[in-house]
Amino acid sequence: MNYYNEIKNELINNEITKKVKDYSKNKSDLTTYYNVGKLLSEAGKHYGEGIIKNFSLKLINEVGKKYNTTTLKRMRQFYWLIEKGAPLGHQLTWSHYRELLPIKDINEIKYYIHISEEQNLTRDELKSRIKSDEYNRLPIEFKEKIISKEELIIKDFIKNPIIIKNNTNKEIISEKVLHQLILEDLDNFLKELGNSFCYIANEYKIKIDNRYNYIDLLLYNIEFNCYVVVELKITELKKEHIGQIEVYINYIDKTLRKVTQDKTIGIIICKKDNKFIMEYCSDSRILAREYQEI
Repeated sequence: MNYYNEIKNELINNEITKKVKDYSKNKSDLTTYYNVGKLLSEAGKHYGEGIIKNFSLKLINEVGKKYNTTTLKRMRQFYWLIEKGAPLGHQLTWSHYRELLPIKDINEIKYYIHISEEQNLTRDELKSRIKSDEYNRLPIEFKEKIISKEELIIKDFIKNPIIIKNNTNKEIISEKVLHQLILEDLDNFLKELGNSFCYIANEYKIKIDNRYNYIDLLLYNIEFNCYVVVELKITELKKEHIGQIEVYINYIDKTLRKVTQDKTIGIIICKKDNKFIMEYCSDSRILAREYQEI
């Protein structure tokens, strides 16, 4: 087989397709680069690693400057990635896949492909999610369920730690400051929690006996059909925090929740988790997550 001519024809046909059929550019790119990657992989087995440099010099001269050694190596890596089991998602662009190529864990790659398609992420949004190490901040149970294709619950999506963006350089010296930083970047905070969270109120006032209490954040999750109580703590998790949020959860369940809605859950966002306390927390509706300021 003349590997060079096959590769050259694939790339030229793709360039023509992109000019004539704009709507199919993305599909053509991915299919072409997969085919080229396969040919490069096979050619390398016959002629050695140096064949890529050899082909690149010819292609730059005959097809276009963008087909340098780095680009051809990416195409080969893309072929290997798909062969390892990564989906060829036609909603993703070549730019998306370029962000995914440096990742070693195939399950991590599959996760980012899944959320990119599900949430229609741009290349820059995907890049941001990868940079925040989102996959590695997800619970182990979530990753195991994804692999085994088990049904997911709301807690599976809540990352740890929760990233709090601080664009104001305010020092977090009180819960009030932490609260303010979250509200200033609420959209990002809700995404950190997971899918389908929406905001109801901050400092939500409730009356217990003759005293008013204030829930730091009251949210609702549309997908899982439940209220979510969020309490903010700038200290290590303490046992009294469990008691406090349990009261708030029970109050919301008793006064707001309808019979068609699932039970309210509670999230304690704290400076440092205490796994010993959570080990002895018998209320499965409550979970703790650390926050990390950036």
